[in-house]
Amino acid sequence: LFPFCGLHHLNVAADMKIPGINQDSGVKTARIGGEVTLHCSFKNDAVNFISWYQQSLGGKPVIIATRMKLNTQATISPAYKERFQVDVGVEDGINHLMIKDIRLSDSATYYCGILEFNAIEFGKGVFLHVKSSSSNTQAVVHQPALEPLQVGDSVNLSCTVYAEQCAEQQSFYWFRHGAAQPSIMYHSAGQCKFDSESQVRNCTLNLPIKAASSSDAGMYYCALASCGEVVFGNGTQVEVRGSAKVPSLLVSCLSVVLAGSIIVLLTLAVIIYKLNKKSCSLCKGTDRHLTVSAASDTTGQDVDILHYAALSLNRTSERHRQEESTEAHCVYSRVKSRKV
Repeated sequence: LFPFCGLHHLNVAADMKIPGINQDSGVKTARIGGEVTLHCSFKNDAVNFISWYQQSLGGKPVIIATRMKLNTQATISPAYKERFQVDVGVEDGINHLMIKDIRLSDSATYYCGILEFNAIEFGKGVFLHVKSSSSNTQAVVHQPALEPLQVGDSVNLSCTVYAEQCAEQQSFYWFRHGAAQPSIMYHSAGQCKFDSESQVRNCTLNLPIKAASSSDAGMYYCALASCGEVVFGNGTQVEVRGSAKVPSLLVSCLSVVLAGSIIVLLTLAVIIYKLNKKSCSLCKGTDRHLTVSAASDTTGQDVDILHYAALSLNRTSERHRQEESTEAHCVYSRVKSRKV
């Protein structure tokens, strides 16, 4: 029973979801006749089945092995039983794929996948590059170095391939290693010219990177698939650093807007200062008016509450004469006139 057999094509997007699958990624190299182990582990209690897939260049995904989560033995497809095994660790979620007596035909992308509640999820995928001691393909793949990019930059990665004619169809690909995104293979048609004298094809490939971000950093390999072999270039290191560049026109516009804002703020500040100063002057004038009015009212109230008393004095004639002479010099401190 292979729960993933209904899947005919594996579409791995750059933003694919990788829920707790820890798998080898990028490009892994092996020699013909040797052995290699492709690692995979997971931490997910809801997993029901774990499987391995192989996708050859230009081909569709083919299931290699599958097992239930608690089963210590994996079921291997007949075409892979001879040389492929699965190392199982039930408690720690290990599901490594081991390949013996490696062949050129093993050059492919390998995906570790899990089935969780009828949803299939895959790891990033790893491309196994099988090298031979004596190559049947006479080809040279050249990739120039690239200057570091700033965030937001766009660039075309270039690659030049010089290869002899082959009876089989030649294909070109791009691989990514060490990047935060999955190591997707990009098929490239390339622009080729044939030199009849040297019998060599001169092909140029480009891989555009638009609005570069930190997730685009990594090593990018240009590869030629010819006569059953895959020939890799030396790789182009993509380094993304710093922040995005702001266009000069945008900078100019922002500068003008900022200057206008400052002028408006200064104008408002002057207007507010003058208004506050005028208001304070009015407030002080009103206070003086209120103080004088209050003083007048207080004086009126003091006059209203004056008390008058009649005094009767028995004076001797001599003292009376002295007082009469003094009365001419009397000074009245306050006089109140009542209106009737």
